[in-house]
Amino acid sequence: MVYLRMQYISFNGKLYPENASVTQVSNRGFRYGDGLFETMKMLDGNLLQQALHFKRLFAGMQVLQFEPPKHFTEENLVMAVKKLAKKNGHENGARVRLTLFRGNGGLYDAISHAPDYIIETWGLPNEAGQWNSNGLIAGIYTEVKKSCDILCNLKHNNFLPYVLAALKAKKEKWNDALVLNQYGRVADATIANIFVVKNGEIFTPALAEGCVAGVMRHELIIFFQRENFIIHEMQMTTDFVLDADEVFFTNSIYTMRWVQCIDDSYYSNAFTQKIFALFWPTIC
Repeated sequence: MVYLRMQYISFNGKLYPENASVTQVSNRGFRYGDGLFETMKMLDGNLLQQALHFKRLFAGMQVLQFEPPKHFTEENLVMAVKKLAKKNGHENGARVRLTLFRGNGGLYDAISHAPDYIIETWGLPNEAGQWNSNGLIAGIYTEVKKSCDILCNLKHNNFLPYVLAALKAKKEKWNDALVLNQYGRVADATIANIFVVKNGEIFTPALAEGCVAGVMRHELIIFFQRENFIIHEMQMTTDFVLDADEVFFTNSIYTMRWVQCIDDSYYSNAFTQKIFALFWPTIC
């Protein structure tokens, strides 16, 4: 997906040119990955699934023991996002990244536990989120495993398993790569949650398996339950995925994408396309 260029960023609510230097070398986000991020989609000036994104962000702040000031609220952050999107001309369609971090200091002597934040926006092409008729090509990354702990469901800034999996995917000319947990089972993909279709039923790794608690994952599970699809959250082996009838990935930017093949396994898409046709109108 090609994103349209941004011109400005927001640092703690103030706009700067995109190439401005706004942090110091002692920044704990840079030194230790001490922070969180959210990637959100804006359409027609509004953030989709806004409440779910900020619920996850603030829950993550509690886990990482941030101490936000009273003015650090969802309302003020959304105002800062919209201000930046308007400045960049991205209101009609944008990928928004909100990154927060603890600021300056060493490992034992953080200057403050209040969050600083940076917002970036990129304009989205019109086809973002549409059905991908070509299908994704994916592989399985095995070199680094993801731990199943209190951090695993968060979108935190220490993202090395995904970074290395993405480098592997680029080298192998895959569109994405599956990331495994410490037990060698499937957690998710580098930028998406994974769903598997088998014999007309739908399966996805449980949160306890180490996947990011994806907003679109959450929305889909609620949709499946409401529409009486059979959905299982489970421990998912690579063999189970390779033997599936269909596979699709989900995230907040492109909603759902059909996976054509993983390694040497090829998948159909009739059931996935049916899900997409029913689900897509409910979240736009």
